[in-house]
This record gives sequence, C-alpha cells and structure tokens, in this order.
Amino acid sequence: MDFLTVQPHFTIGQLKNIELNTPLPKPGLKTLMRRQLAFGHTLEDLNKFLKPMAVKGIDPLGAMGIDSPLAVLSEKPQLLYNYFHQLFAQVTNPPIDAIREEVFTDTTSAIDPEKNLIDPHPDSCRQISAESPILNNIELAKLKNINQPKFEAATLPMLCPVSKVGQGLKKALDDSCNQADKYISQDKCIMILSDRDMNEKMAAIPALLAGACLHHHLIRNGTRLKASIIIESAEPREVHHFALLLGYGVSGINPYLSFETIESMCANGLITEVGFETATENYISARTHGIAKVFSKMGISTVQSYCGAQIFEALGIGKDVIDKYFTGTPSPLGGIGLDEIAAEVSMRHLPAFKTKSTNFIYDSGSKYQWRSNGEKHILNPKAVFTRQRACQTNDYSLYKKFSNELCGSTFVNQTLRSMLTFTPTSISPSPLKK
Repeated sequence: MDFLTVQPHFTIGQLKNIELNTPLPKPGLKTLMRRQLAFGHTLEDLNKFLKPMAVKGIDPLGAMGIDSPLAVLSEKPQLLYNYFHQLFAQVTNPPIDAIREEVFTDTTSAIDPEKNLIDPHPDSCRQISAESPILNNIELAKLKNINQPKFEAATLPMLCPVSKVGQGLKKALDDSCNQADKYISQDKCIMILSDRDMNEKMAAIPALLAGACLHHHLIRNGTRLKASIIIESAEPREVHHFALLLGYGVSGINPYLSFETIESMCANGLITEVGFETATENYISARTHGIAKVFSKMGISTVQSYCGAQIFEALGIGKDVIDKYFTGTPSPLGGIGLDEIAAEVSMRHLPAFKTKSTNFIYDSGSKYQWRSNGEKHILNPKAVFTRQRACQTNDYSLYKKFSNELCGSTFVNQTLRSMLTFTPTSISPSPLKK
C-alpha cells in the first residue's frame, strides 16, 4: 500500500519509497566557479562564513555596527537582500532568548496546501514536515518526485534571457505567476522556483524577488493556501537571506551552491576536519539556529509563524516594486526599480561568463572587513590610527583631523546623514525658556 495513503502527516525523511528518477547533478570545477561568480560569492563568503559553519556548525559572529554604505548608496553591485533590514521586538512583543529558551522555538516547516482552520477535515493534516526550512539535495529531490493525486510538485524557472534582462525581468516574473496558476488549477501544490539551469544566455532572477512575487500574486488571486513555495537557488547563503525568503512566504530553501562549494572544499583539502556529509549537516544546523535567532528577536517562536510575516523594512527600493512584489513592506526612502535590479544581476552575471576558465578571480569581499579595493568603511585603518594616536598623545589637533576626516568629502553620499542639508528660513526662532 502506498505510504501517502495511510499516513496523512509525514516527514520528508519518511519518503523512502519514492524513487529518485534523476541523479543529483554534480558540476565540474569550471561550472562551480562560474556559478559562484555569477551569484556574487567572495573570498569573504567562502573563508569567513561557509568554511567555519561547515567545520564547526556555528554561525560566525560579526560586529553590531555597520560602517559601510547602505546598499542603495554603494558603488558595488548588491544582492537584493541587502536592501532589506530586519525589524526587532519592542515594548509589546518581548524577544525570546534563542539559546536559553531554545525549547520554546520550533524550526519545523510545513510543506502543504493549507485547509480551512475553522472547518477542519481529516485531510487538513495532510502535510509534509521538514525539520528545517533549509532542504538538502536529497530532500528536494524527494519533493520533486512526489507523484500523488492533489499532492504533486511543479518546477518553475527563475531565469531571464541575459540579452533582455532589463525589459525581460517583468515578463519573466509575470510568466512564472501565470504558469503557477496553471499548475495550481491542475491540483499541484508544491511550486519549486529554480535557477539551477542558469547559463551564459539565461541569468538568474533574484530568488527573493521571484519568491515574493509569486507569494503576493497568489494572495491577490485568493489561491495562496493551495500551494507551498520552495526555492532552489544558488543565491542565498547568509542567515539574513534565508530569513527574508521565509518572511516573504517561502516554506523551504535549497541552497545547492553552498552544498556544491562545501563538497568541492572537502574534495580539494580545504576542509579536512570533517567529511562532506557532516559538513553539510553542520552548515544546515548553523543556518537553522541562525534563523531561530532572527525570529526569536521578534518574540516569534516558530518558523510557521514567521513564514510570510514580512517583518522587514526596505531601504532604497522604489514604490512600484514594493507595491507589486513586496506589498505592505515599509520603504521610507523610495529608490531603485526593476531596471536597477536587473542591472545589478547583469553586473555579476556577464563577467562570470566572459572570463576565461583559467582566469577566474574572486573578489576579496569587504562587507565585514576593510579592503583597499572594496567598500568604503568609515572606520578605516587611517581613521582608527589617527583616533588612537590622538588619545595616546592627548593631541587635540589630531582628534580634529580624525573628526574632519569622517565629515569630509571622502564619505559624502555614503550615509544618509551626509546627504542632509539645512535650509535657512525667514521664520524667527522660538525663544528658549527656562
């Protein structure tokens, strides 16, 4: 007897009787490096984040302060995730201690069509449970190969022709939504958005944009509860990326490029402490705990409550994009549109495929550490040295040099406050009273 007919609620790990009809693809080194460059991977990503997580299973800690430019003010191409900032719990919604109160958090993700909560039926519990919203390749393959009436998966490409990436991005998003409507009408309930087939002629649509677009499209059509959204993408790699995808309606994420990179590191001796399987488990564990840390800051205790909650604000995204694809998200500054998003995709994609395979050069990355050819940092070596020297020698002139440097032309348009000007008026000032 078929497993699905006797067990309405099950985990992905229990799907042992479903055949994997296609072998898991393993890219060559050349393909792997092109993917890494096209999706903006840097040496900082590989050495300071991916490797430590694979070896120790712990999400590395960074500084609280960010002294590099906002994404919209940066001169470097930015991932769409960088335009969003997490909100945090305030007075009426106290945060949870994700470490000491871990017993109260649940990272289980449900992949299913949801039924009417106030009119329950036996098939209301017909769901697939994933222990983590981050799916490994085998789990994703099992989902792709489910073939049951009213419980089937469909794969939608997150791709756009490179030659038309500007004007074609909107069309590609609309086509994806229309295709999803067609699949849902055929009782398929797992929509898998994938950029695995990205190549020289087809660029990947930002996963956050594609996922949020489909999420809000289904809400507007009244069919959101009929399908779950899964992302198969080489783009997400940081906790912030996964949190955003979940916050905009995605139920599961397969970061296949991270797994491929870990496998390559293990094969080439860059990771020797653990084997590939353990390294992958460590990576998933680190990212899962990181997600729990993020949603616990809002006082949320489960992934299912966080999914679709949109607890973010956008800094630097225009009203047209927000209204259609990120509906309801605060965006106080306005900013970029689809054309600029497409341009940033091209700035990463084109060099990755124009470079000869023998001349691949990774950007060093400068998001967390100052580099001479990277992002500008307000607290750069020169500024830090000048301040320390001023304190050591009690030299006020050196301190003024330090403060003038921070307010000088070097950092104009790097922060919002540097762009503010005061306009004098003819109105008399209000007198100060004791």
